[in-house]
Amino acid sequence: MTDPSPTVSPTVVSKLRAELRLRHYSRRTEEAYVGWVRRYILFHRRRHPRDLGAAELREFLTALAIEGDVSASTQNQARAALKFLYADVLGIDLGRLEDVAPAKRPKRLPVVMTPEEVHTV
Repeated sequence: MTDPSPTVSPTVVSKLRAELRLRHYSRRTEEAYVGWVRRYILFHRRRHPRDLGAAELREFLTALAIEGDVSASTQNQARAALKFLYADVLGIDLGRLEDVAPAKRPKRLPVVMTPEEVHTV
């Protein structure tokens, strides 16, 4: 029987974990970053991140926003995780990541009270 869980190159994940622990990142941040790196690798059909570049990273982040319908903060977390992977683990400078479709920002409506509510307060 095969293992149903997706496998990712243990060297990339172990290097990522080691670098995060060396820099004293929290365990929750470590788990989040590892999760984003795994999703990124699986999105690109298990290709090694070293074989991918800025264009593939843009494609992934844009797909999160458009197809994944994630929030802006979720997209920013994925971006931070992948920038950390490339810059601090793989030593690859991707430059500025432009042309990424932004995730939807929540609409903030002002809270307005009726005159009656104001009077009761």
